[in-house]
Amino acid sequence: MNTPSSSPNSSWLRWASPRNFDALAARLDRPLLVLAVVLAALGLYWGFWLAPADAVQGESYRIMFLHVPASWVAMVVYLAMAFWSGVYLVFRTRLSAMMAQALAPTGALMTLLSLATGSLWGKPTWGTYWVWDARLTSMLLLLFLYLGFIALTRGVTPASRADGAGSILALVGVVNVPIIYFSVVWWNTLHQGASISFDSGVSMHPTMLTALLLMSAAAWVYAIGIVLGRLRVRILEREAQTDWVGRQYGDNGVLRT
Repeated sequence: MNTPSSSPNSSWLRWASPRNFDALAARLDRPLLVLAVVLAALGLYWGFWLAPADAVQGESYRIMFLHVPASWVAMVVYLAMAFWSGVYLVFRTRLSAMMAQALAPTGALMTLLSLATGSLWGKPTWGTYWVWDARLTSMLLLLFLYLGFIALTRGVTPASRADGAGSILALVGVVNVPIIYFSVVWWNTLHQGASISFDSGVSMHPTMLTALLLMSAAAWVYAIGIVLGRLRVRILEREAQTDWVGRQYGDNGVLRT
């Protein structure tokens, strides 16, 4: 008979412990951020020096290499935040709530970057920085959902009440993500359709695609690395009075190896 410590599930369940997950995140966050810088440097070189000008938009299309990855990450991070919020509501695991709260600032940053770069792209393309079409409006709503989640989880006490309230907000707001994604299909909008899709394949120059994939990888690796770093801070804030924090970090707050 297998003991709980030797069962396959136990190897996964042990990462639900803030102490164990903190030790894992401590080994990953900085290398991931270094890798993100390398990928971003390669992506910017491919996108701004090697990729040719667009036949219709000329040089202005190059902001796509920032705008598209930021938009992708903004949407998927919200889905991840809602997922961990749901896990918290079902299982009441502290780490799940902390994971959702660590994701939110990165999602908000990527949403803001998406809106800012989209406005800069829109000026030469549409003749204006902003239009109230379905894609832009729903993306703005996503930013408000992120900011509302951050304010709620930081402003409500005690922490357990904030965890529950934030989780409910995250799950209610998740309906906005498919609206963002399908808005260009469901409504008449100025926003262009996807250049990469399962139905039509890829409709861009291979060099452009390489640059976009590199920048997307950089955005994802950055998001994972920074979220892990922020999660470690959140864990230490919430677990500061536990014995393991004192043993693992000492009085000066430096990780003991």
